[in-house]
Amino acid sequence: MSARIQHDHPSIESVRATIERAGSTAHPRLVLPEEPSLFPEGLIHVTLSESRYRGLLDHSFEGVPQLRSVYDNARLARSRDPDASNRLREWFATSDLEFGRSVHVDVIEPGHQYGIRVPGASAVYTPIEKPDDSLAAIAEDLE
Repeated sequence: MSARIQHDHPSIESVRATIERAGSTAHPRLVLPEEPSLFPEGLIHVTLSESRYRGLLDHSFEGVPQLRSVYDNARLARSRDPDASNRLREWFATSDLEFGRSVHVDVIEPGHQYGIRVPGASAVYTPIEKPDDSLAAIAEDLE
């Protein structure tokens, strides 16, 4: 699974998501399509501007899938440490996007790996092998 693949490869499904304000703050959140098979809750790998991070997919109070933050590692993503750099917020600030705009979300592997890009941009991804379920459970127990 080490071959790099383009965002428009037939194995990747691209969907539109909307960048909205998280509550009354100026922080962005990515509102995803309501497709449970594509966006189950949990810890994920996220590629933004060719850099890989970790995020936590969850649901809003209305039950809509969302991504509110992206961090450098899984520990920070799980804790949503307010002192850590939220890479989603940084990406939003540097990409000339505004609230209400749509972006492309490339589903490399549902529930595991995604890429986020501005409309019209291209991207190349390196698929990340999904860990064995039993090993993932052991790792979660250790944390």
